[in-house]
Amino acid sequence: MFKKILIANRGEIALRVIRACREMGIKSVAVFSEADELSLHTKFADEAVCIGPGPSSQSYLNTQAILTAAEVTNADAIHPGYGFLAENADFVDMCQEHGVDFIGPDAAMINAMGDKASAKNTMKNAGVPVIPGSKGILNSADEARKMADEMGYPVILKATAGGGGRGMRVVYRSEDVAKFYGMAQAESGTAFGNDGLYLEKYIENPRHIEVQLIGDSHGNVYSLGERECSIQRRHQKLLEESPSVAVSEELRNQMGIAAVAGAKRVNYVGAGTIEFLLDKHGKFYFMEMNTRIQVEHTVSEEVTGVDIVKEQIACHAGKKLPDWLGKIRLRGHSIECRINAEDPAKNFRPSPLFIESVHFPGGRGIRVDSHIYSGYQIPPHYDSMLAKLVVHASNREEAIVRMLGALKEFIIEGPKTTIPFHIQLLENDMIRRGKFDTHFLESFKYDPSRE
Repeated sequence: MFKKILIANRGEIALRVIRACREMGIKSVAVFSEADELSLHTKFADEAVCIGPGPSSQSYLNTQAILTAAEVTNADAIHPGYGFLAENADFVDMCQEHGVDFIGPDAAMINAMGDKASAKNTMKNAGVPVIPGSKGILNSADEARKMADEMGYPVILKATAGGGGRGMRVVYRSEDVAKFYGMAQAESGTAFGNDGLYLEKYIENPRHIEVQLIGDSHGNVYSLGERECSIQRRHQKLLEESPSVAVSEELRNQMGIAAVAGAKRVNYVGAGTIEFLLDKHGKFYFMEMNTRIQVEHTVSEEVTGVDIVKEQIACHAGKKLPDWLGKIRLRGHSIECRINAEDPAKNFRPSPLFIESVHFPGGRGIRVDSHIYSGYQIPPHYDSMLAKLVVHASNREEAIVRMLGALKEFIIEGPKTTIPFHIQLLENDMIRRGKFDTHFLESFKYDPSRE
């Protein structure tokens, strides 16, 4: 087992890993920017090292500073959390060169799964259902048009190195292919330094369902059930839950078997997620694989009782996963709301202000993962998420009621937050009935007067 782990991240995920390390008897090292000097992860870790100024490019993305911190503190492993360097293959290679274990997949795996065209082909060869589309990178707009004409519209052009909705265009007519091809290519080149595009059949009004996986170095991979992640704004998740109301026991088994087969195909080790699009006919298609812990791993923990971060660390230390993971059954229902420092009345404009006071909700089945406190100044340099509010109950209806109560108890004075947005969202009849898809928020009307 590792003796000391450096957490190359900040905020709530840094605290989450610190707590896992503490329970496993592993020393922890926090790194922080000058803007995060007073952040809680610097206080609760066994050691803390400043790695640069506030901007992430000079601190949390400063690979040399992070590796130097690992060297001076004698850390034998680095946990990247999510975001920042979590899926940076070059950083993984640098860790290997410096003799530090990276708690995540190797560089080849990251590259293979990060290139969406390559990942799709890999999953197809593993027998995982994939969306019809190009076999690889498109060579020209003309090639894209010919393929789209044969496939039938609508189609979607996607950046092979993309994410967060960038480098992506939906095309409904043959005459629009060239225009949207150029737009997607330019956006992809600017955002990712890679203008490669591929084409897929566009699945209209799908649900976004992902399967949580955990794998060890002994060839074992287990599914920890699915998460419903369809409530998104501009491809960014706002609310997640497990299990999904759209997934039957039979479908859950099918998706789990497919996801495990895909992970075994690439000899996956650690915590990972395979994301699917689920159409209105109950057919699912591979979308992408995330080779890291995800923000919403919490809901899977609540319905399975598995500490995913501890198991992730153990897997990368060479430990074998317990056999009982293969017999996991989901218990009850869990919902997570991402509480962001954003103003939903003003198109979710960031609100990085001073927190005058904060009160966390409590009670049975309520969990708050957060790094904020009264007197905390929200830095303007990073993601706006302040907390993850997670509830667990015996069924979905009870979970919604519990979440609404927790949201109304959650008080953050100072910045604008998404708390009132989530309240209105969970009071919506279509949400309560489970009748939604990835486009739901395009028609959902938030009423600021009800704040």
